Amino acid sequence: MPKIYINGDEFEASENDTVLTAVQKFGGYIPTLCYLNLKDINIENKPSSCRVCMVEIEGRKSLAPACTTPVSEGLRINTLSRQAVEARRTAIQLLLSDHPQDCLQCPKNGECDLQRIASELNIVKNPFTGKTTNYKQDISKAIIRDPNKCIMCRRCETMCNDFQTVGVLSAVNRGFNAVIKPTFDLPLEETACTFCGQCVAVCPTGALEEDSYIDYVWKDLVNEKKHVVVQTAPAVRVALAEEFGFEPGTISTGKLVGALKLLGFDKVFDTNFGADLTIIEEATEFKERLENDGFLPMLTSCCPGWIKFLEHQFPDLIEMPSSAKSPQQMFGAIVKSFYAQKANLDPKDITVVSIMPCLAKKYEASRKEINSSPDYKDVDYVLTTRELAKMIKEAGINFTTVPERAYDNPLGESTGAAAIFGRTGGVAEAALRTTYEWLTGKELKTVEFQALHGYESLRVAEVEINGQIIKIGVAYGLGNARKLLEAIRNKKIDLHLIEIMACPGGCVGGGGQPYHHGNFEVIKKRIDALNVIDRTKVIRKSHENPYILRLYNEYLEKPGSDKAHKLLHTHYLEREWL
Repeated sequence: MPKIYINGDEFEASENDTVLTAVQKFGGYIPTLCYLNLKDINIENKPSSCRVCMVEIEGRKSLAPACTTPVSEGLRINTLSRQAVEARRTAIQLLLSDHPQDCLQCPKNGECDLQRIASELNIVKNPFTGKTTNYKQDISKAIIRDPNKCIMCRRCETMCNDFQTVGVLSAVNRGFNAVIKPTFDLPLEETACTFCGQCVAVCPTGALEEDSYIDYVWKDLVNEKKHVVVQTAPAVRVALAEEFGFEPGTISTGKLVGALKLLGFDKVFDTNFGADLTIIEEATEFKERLENDGFLPMLTSCCPGWIKFLEHQFPDLIEMPSSAKSPQQMFGAIVKSFYAQKANLDPKDITVVSIMPCLAKKYEASRKEINSSPDYKDVDYVLTTRELAKMIKEAGINFTTVPERAYDNPLGESTGAAAIFGRTGGVAEAALRTTYEWLTGKELKTVEFQALHGYESLRVAEVEINGQIIKIGVAYGLGNARKLLEAIRNKKIDLHLIEIMACPGGCVGGGGQPYHHGNFEVIKKRIDALNVIDRTKVIRKSHENPYILRLYNEYLEKPGSDKAHKLLHTHYLEREWL
């Protein structure tokens, strides 16, 4: 254990520490831009390119980047020297010299690391002027890419290539012309991009952001001819409060509903209702495959980023996913059919807004084959958790004092099984709670399958049902999905059910959630909060939701019926890999 000295004080560091990790470990601070360490998912980005973490080391002529300089016995580090601070200021000033000066209009305003560090370093004037870049924005249905704001930190490249193994983003050119671009400089929509949004989640500037639909939603909210309903995903209620200063993992369901009612939505429904409905259809399909020697393993289909990944990367396995739509899309289809009929409304006069933790949900809602009618979209607009926070702030609503309200029925009642859809292992566990009881005819004594709990990114669990061992694979991150699918393709693993989510920890770590700034503990707290919601629910199995049972009795007839298939199921497309 090497002894080192930080600003004159002695500390005992670890052998594998860098100067940066050692300083952080002992409570010190060094600004960083390119550095990102998500050790829980084994992702580290430290290209040492931003030069913002420069420190002075005794005995060396040049300053050293803290993020890549290993500690050694007797190393004397000065993080506070004027030379180091001026070097950091110069690095930031050079970045700002070729950066748009539109901070007040930038969606990342207040959340931008470049802006924050510039403020910390008291940069109010910039002596550097000259040539600036002028790239065209790349606007897709989910993500806006503005290369003019790119600082070449390469965080997005690391997430896209190393964590997701999608490989759409890469660095091109050198020097002043260096920038991150998709393959062949194609628009994102013409590539294999899954729109998972993990590049957006880690981008330190406004170079990557969600394509916002806030203005469209406001327009329909004030249109008296429109009946505007909103649905909220399970992961939103355990993250939204962070945008208003609450601790990560704060459960804000009542305030979330209260704020949406204050915003003027005609009905506030719960995507969790759609999650319970998804389980009924998905469990029906899984049961049929098990009993009739169907195509196994069955893959869950709730995550649109994962589904698009499969379509591009593993088209030969396209029959494996469940045909059940995601909870978002099932919910939209039911609103514009069952609910429209109940409320005596024309589906074309209903606007369905989704509040989601995910950017791929924006893309999913635009898929033509997922809509139940050619005349309208089942889900009209998708807003992220961050976008909803902006709407609440824009309206002048004090989230802290918002009265708690309950969801509206008949599409607002849900079970504990639906709540855990937002975390890794949750969809598989919810499906097992129902499948087990349907196959055995017996009531589960313990509804929690502990083997499906936890934070690990790739795991396999076994459950005995009627004397048969059911093997379940669970993965988050598309890189881990690739490992499972390649093992299946090569017949190296035998599984019955696989749950895959594109984002760290599942939907709670989605690209549209409040920025975690590289702190995986934030994601863990959101997971724990969803488990709390599950455990405090009176009904914890989807097939016991009375409103779901009523929906089948009054409208859908039975799980897997022709009507259910028309409204609640879809198909997938083989796509080019580029």
